[in-house]
Amino acid sequence: MGMGKRRKRKKRSLYDQSSMDTILFPLMLAALAKLDNPFCESLLKKCLKKLQLSLLTQTPNSNIPPSFPQKLSNDFLSFLPALLRSKNPEIASRTAEIVGAATLLSLDMNERVVSDAEILKGLVAALSSGSKRISMAACNAVLDVSTTLIGRTRLCDFCVVEKLMSEFLRVVVSPAKSVSLCRTDTRDSISPRIGLTAGKLPILVLYTAVTLINSCNLKNLSKIPRELRKTFLNYLKELWRNVWAQMLLIDIVDCSQGRYYFSNLRTNHLAESIFRLSIDLDQNPIACIFELVKKSMFGPSNSDFEQFMLCYWEDSPCLLRNHLQTSNDHEDIFNPLVQSLNCKGTVDSLLSSILCNLVSCPPICSDEFDILVFLEEVRDKLGCPMIYGQDIRVIKAVEEIYVLKQGSLKKEVHFFKQCMNSFISGPKLIDAVAIQQCKEAHREGYTISLRGMEFRSEYISAIADSLAALFGQPSVGANLYLTPPQSQGLARHYDDHCVFVCQLLGTKKWTVFSRPTVQLPRLYEPLDCILRSEDDCVESKHMQFLLSEGDILYIPRGCPHEACTVTDNSVSTADDGSTGFSLHLTLGVEVEPPFELHGFEVIKLEAI
Repeated sequence: MGMGKRRKRKKRSLYDQSSMDTILFPLMLAALAKLDNPFCESLLKKCLKKLQLSLLTQTPNSNIPPSFPQKLSNDFLSFLPALLRSKNPEIASRTAEIVGAATLLSLDMNERVVSDAEILKGLVAALSSGSKRISMAACNAVLDVSTTLIGRTRLCDFCVVEKLMSEFLRVVVSPAKSVSLCRTDTRDSISPRIGLTAGKLPILVLYTAVTLINSCNLKNLSKIPRELRKTFLNYLKELWRNVWAQMLLIDIVDCSQGRYYFSNLRTNHLAESIFRLSIDLDQNPIACIFELVKKSMFGPSNSDFEQFMLCYWEDSPCLLRNHLQTSNDHEDIFNPLVQSLNCKGTVDSLLSSILCNLVSCPPICSDEFDILVFLEEVRDKLGCPMIYGQDIRVIKAVEEIYVLKQGSLKKEVHFFKQCMNSFISGPKLIDAVAIQQCKEAHREGYTISLRGMEFRSEYISAIADSLAALFGQPSVGANLYLTPPQSQGLARHYDDHCVFVCQLLGTKKWTVFSRPTVQLPRLYEPLDCILRSEDDCVESKHMQFLLSEGDILYIPRGCPHEACTVTDNSVSTADDGSTGFSLHLTLGVEVEPPFELHGFEVIKLEAI
């Protein structure tokens, strides 16, 4: 009987799990033991290449045989720390790439890798190896690891942030002056990508550092050495100044331009890192001005404040003269703010000094105690130019819409009329062109109204915090108003919070009417149309106040009021509005419902 055809033995794939453990692992172990031998070094490189290939092909779109390994065994994981510390750039960089690829296989694999302290120590060593190839591979591995929450947490706990910050300061050569912005999708319209001329490695290290900084909790941030934190923060601030100049000019380029190197670093990422690194970095001496605010606004003795609370609080308006205006400048709570503005030049220069340095401030609830939670909610909008309607309004009160016995009621009109319907045109970002339009609007009689100044100025923030503490409230809001000569910004209205009007520059005449109803308006409740009570306002008592620089006017909530600039006929008004204009700050004390009598009654009923 003839010999039958011999059956071919099925070739064993080097990539199945058993082959990986029985063939590849012993080969790598033997090669690692004699790395000084050129043959063993070459063999190890080949094994690493095959191992990397087996991991990279394991994607959802790959036709992976069932026998393909879906994870690295503990034997292979035990190799990684030593290989990451290799002086051979190809071995160390290939190992870092394997670490990154392994962490992307599954959540389980990611957790196994980051739970190995020696692997993380090896990654840290690779970051500062001095080799560009190794450092870039290690950065990419860190980014891969950070795709999961546990990965980011472990990296932060292992002080990888500090290592990245130090490495960036080591590799960056040129200052952050040559920057560019690019847009590749609709998301880039608000937060474009940042490009640097410094090279691929610095921008990659910077992006990796920023990614982890924005994942740190307060404990992680506090562990960063103070001097390192300040030095790195100073660089980020310098970078931001140049980025911001590009954003205002809308100077956006094609990302393919060869001069600049781009990563996924965006303007909102940079803004968030600056915010996080600035938390509790310095105990600002101006933050502790509680007593100074109290004395400056209400008088030098405790009885002055008590008298104000008994006679005026939530009852009637009151003109508070600046009790410290004759003292030294350092005792004037508003002097640092005025000095920080370009007040000696034209109104245009004053507007430029204010508007060109302000970014958008998303609204924050007064009862939000965890600032990091707030950052996570608004992180996509951080660092963008001011948004019309949210951060800034350009308005004036014009036209007689309701004739009264003592004058007429005006209505507010917006200079940027198209921005008031965001459903049609979307939010208007205040760029360099819009800032120029604001200057033109001011010359035409429009008032520039800026919201959220307590988040934009350290001086205003300190005053607002002190005032909030004085009245026992969670927060105090602050708005800034620049009104041209012989103009009125807001129409007659009343607020649902108490207001302190602080006159910074110029003069302004205020008319305050008595409250039309006995009931105080509740915070954030819909306000009734002011027209319904205008006749009551006219018939009721009203008071007029002329505020000069340093004066403060208290207006209780619910009291209708309006204000306009007045010009002395004996003084000529400049064409550019440099004379006769008014700059004032309003501090709004929101009396929360729990602190009212009605609020206490509600709490009492709920407790029964």
